Amino acid sequence: MKIDNCLLPGLDRQIEFLISNFKDSAQSILVVGSNSEEMAKELSSHFETNVELIVEDYDSLMNSKLILKSSQKVNVRLMDFEVTDFENSSFDLIYAQASISLTKRNKIVKELKRLLKPGGFLCVGEVVALRKDYPQFVQDIFDSSDLLPLFVDDLEKYYTERKFSVLVRQNLTHTLRKYYSRSASLMEDSVYDLTSSEKSYHKKILNKLSHESNAYLKLGGDKFIGFVALLLQKELS
Repeated sequence: MKIDNCLLPGLDRQIEFLISNFKDSAQSILVVGSNSEEMAKELSSHFETNVELIVEDYDSLMNSKLILKSSQKVNVRLMDFEVTDFENSSFDLIYAQASISLTKRNKIVKELKRLLKPGGFLCVGEVVALRKDYPQFVQDIFDSSDLLPLFVDDLEKYYTERKFSVLVRQNLTHTLRKYYSRSASLMEDSVYDLTSSEKSYHKKILNKLSHESNAYLKLGGDKFIGFVALLLQKELS
């Protein structure tokens, strides 16, 4: 399995990690986060079931609908991640790739736990801090994306304190250089294809991607920013 057009930290390695390590069946699946359309399609195909995908803003919703227009098994909806419309214990499996390492993380994780059936599974990819003392330019990256990364050595404890069992862990930090390189390349190409009004509309995200890629690739951000995938199971009680 290879998803060449994945533009998320972890690239396609997180979903490979999940499928390699998850041997249970899953009939009800939720995917959380923008740019996760290909992951949702892959999960739908692998488990032969329908998949729900939620995104947090209108632009992401429209983009997802365009990408998924030929897929009848992935249903995309606009929802706040910390307050969804789903019933308690709705899902066997929830997949979140670089979408919950946010300042409102605690509320999001509490909500995802509510949505999981007892014994259900959460596959999460987390942006992490590799050191507790990081420079201001790294803090600027986190602030610009509303990130609140955990220190890498505290990640498993965070979830066990919330009554999850950690089944498998994989360090995917090595994927970040390719992710930021690909982001920078795509950003440069897209600028030439945008109209003046589109450039103005997308100025904020283009500037953010440019700053993050430059900081990671040229200023030494790789020494401070990591990415880790976990497969977790919600405790039965």
